[in-house]
Amino acid sequence: MKRLKKLSPISALHYWKLAVRSLLLIAVLVSYLLEREHGLQGRKPLKIAVWLIFVVEMLLRFFPSRLESMGCQKVFAGNYRPTGAPLPSNRSWKTTAAVTTAWLLLNGIIGVLYFAKLINVGVLVIICLVYSVCDVVCILFFCPFQTWFMKNRCCTTCRIYNWDFAMMFTPLVFVPRLYTYTLLGFALLLLLRWEVTYRLHPERFYSECNASLHCISCKEKLCSHKTQLQSFLKKHRGKLFS
Repeated sequence: MKRLKKLSPISALHYWKLAVRSLLLIAVLVSYLLEREHGLQGRKPLKIAVWLIFVVEMLLRFFPSRLESMGCQKVFAGNYRPTGAPLPSNRSWKTTAAVTTAWLLLNGIIGVLYFAKLINVGVLVIICLVYSVCDVVCILFFCPFQTWFMKNRCCTTCRIYNWDFAMMFTPLVFVPRLYTYTLLGFALLLLLRWEVTYRLHPERFYSECNASLHCISCKEKLCSHKTQLQSFLKKHRGKLFS
């Protein structure tokens, strides 16, 4: 019998995030439906919980941490281990522009639905929580941005890793309230710090220049979950789709 590999602390943390965010999504969705159908009020404590959880997550992202993936930690000077190699010549803004365009188009459609009064603020918050669950799914199992746009080897070398919270809370731009704009504000500060650092120190973001991004240096093994899933699907594809 094949022995199961022990989860790395970072992998375990991401499974914990997946569980917590999924429970938050379910709780907010149930509360929204109960309020809409039966007039029951119970979303305020959940709103506070959602705000606190994500604000704390974002604040922690501003500081180095051994429990976070090198994908976001490469922004810090302490994680830069120079290889002596020059910056790769194939760097391009086109892939990040494609991701930005696709994301703005998707959320533009959501904005049109909101201003047409086909969805309300509650639905926008639910969409944000759906994004938050999908964010962890992208890290653990399948990332459309990696597969279709960025073509990066893994999350560790992802050019847009710290775009996650800004993308997550994009729908809140349509709701000018303290609750929504504080979440979006922290997310945009993270994005700004990431992009400024990339402009000033691009060598930290490429495995050619930064030895911390090499596979041999990796302690998190997040890519193993995607590899195992792909192997399982490949092995059982005939049974699953027969």
